[in-house]
Amino acid sequence: MQRFSNRVVMVTGAGSGIGRAAAVRIAAEGGSVYCVDISQAGLDETVATITAAGGEATAQCCDVSDETQVKDTVAACVARYGSLYALVNMAGILRFDDTDAIALDAFQRVIAVNLTGTLLLCREVLPHLVETRGSIVNAASTAALAGLPCGAAYSASKGGVLAMTRSIAVEFAKRGVRANCVCPGDINSGMTTGIEWPPNMDFELIARISSLTGPKDAEVMAGVIAMLASEDAVHITGEDIRVDGGTLS
Repeated sequence: MQRFSNRVVMVTGAGSGIGRAAAVRIAAEGGSVYCVDISQAGLDETVATITAAGGEATAQCCDVSDETQVKDTVAACVARYGSLYALVNMAGILRFDDTDAIALDAFQRVIAVNLTGTLLLCREVLPHLVETRGSIVNAASTAALAGLPCGAAYSASKGGVLAMTRSIAVEFAKRGVRANCVCPGDINSGMTTGIEWPPNMDFELIARISSLTGPKDAEVMAGVIAMLASEDAVHITGEDIRVDGGTLS
């Protein structure tokens, strides 16, 4: 299956987790993948994996919350490949804080990366996607749909991504651009590795948002993302696709 043959896809958060899995999957389906992440080491590993399998990929280090870096990254992608068909926005950060104790700068950093960063990438790629009648896949979360204990910052950022994506979908539908969200839940993405938990965290509250079928690896998400980014989803826009093993059912 070569759904992305002769097509260029930018994947943010491509240095690890769901972003890496999506980049590898899209490259395996014939896409030229522009891999974006804040971690150069992670990017190098992703690109090496893709090229070793015979795929095409380019690495670009970028802090998605930095407007200038985002502008330069999109310009460099188009200069490198000549066009852009899809944006897969998986860059993000997660933290847990007691809501009555969270520091403002910590809250704002999560918003800056997860929500503002998603906006900046969408804004910069949309003129190019209009030309190719392309697609956006943004990372929301089940945290946008249900309560996440000690996750006020993360939940607010992902709820914002979901609402923003629906607005983009309506605004650009007649210009041929689709925009959708994936809402992962109970996925082994690596986001919680090394995370600092609040001192009084009630882990029974975390357990209540575990899936009915057990956690799954990031490759499960990659298949859904690839479908949404491709023409198989030609009649799907403005949607939030839960991939959570029935957590919120």
